[in-house]
Parts: sequence; structure tokens; C-alpha cells
Amino acid sequence: MEKFNELMESAKKKLNFADHLLSMAYPLVKDPKLLLSVAENLFMAFSYSMASLLYYERHFKRIPPFQDNFEIKLNLFKSECAARYGIEDEQIKAMQELKEILVAHKKSPIEFPRKESFMIFNESYEAKTLTQDLLKGHIKKAKLFIKRLSTIIRTEN
Repeated sequence: MEKFNELMESAKKKLNFADHLLSMAYPLVKDPKLLLSVAENLFMAFSYSMASLLYYERHFKRIPPFQDNFEIKLNLFKSECAARYGIEDEQIKAMQELKEILVAHKKSPIEFPRKESFMIFNESYEAKTLTQDLLKGHIKKAKLFIKRLSTIIRTEN
């Protein structure tokens, strides 16, 4: 199996897991820390599917070789693939927002659950908030994104 097919399968698994956590586990447990796990899996779903299309394009020599670094892949994706395949900006922005939240979480000196959200603060006490509604919106965008990219890979093969 080609690397781009493997990455797409991984993306679908991560998306299904994130969706399951948010729609089934979170309503039962009601622990806002679970929202962070949803965000991580959702980001990985976006990232794997983006990488899948890049490796697909590389396979057919439409783009140059690239490093396995998120920022490099994102810039290459935006410059070479997004316009060609009609990928919406809001889907790319959702992926970037999830990345920012996860980076903020890793660097955060303070974070805590508050009501039905998870608050993440930076050093200057600016907050990023994870909520169920925010993640539901990102899951919808991820489903459209992955469906679009898997259709491209399937139809052009």
C-alpha cells in the first residue's frame, strides 16, 4: 500500500476516534480534560490527511520533495494544493487553530477545566478555550476535508 493511502486510513481512524470521544464519551463523563484528547486526535486527522495528499502529489512528481515538518507541509499544501483542488480556507484555519491550541497546551503554565470548557493560559494570561461546540464545528470541517482529499486520491489514481 502506498504511503498516501496509509496516511489517509490513519486520518480516518483518528477522525472517527475524535468523533466518538466527543459524541459518546464526553457526554457520559463530562470531564473537560477529554476535550484536549479530542483536539489532539482531530489535529492528527487533519495532519495525516494533508500529508496524504502531499505524498500523493509527490508520487506523481507534481511537487518537490519536502521535509516531514508540519509548518513546511502546511505551507506547501497551501501554495501547491489548496487552490488546485478547491480546499476551503476555513478548513485550513481549523487545522491551524487546533495546532495553536495544542502548542499553547504544551507551553501553558496554567490550565484548568471550567464549567464545560477547558481553559489554557499563556505566560501573559491570555486564554484559549476548548469547548464541545468548537470541537463539533472542527469535526464537521475535518469530515469534509478528509472526504474531499480521499476523493481526490481515489479518483485520480
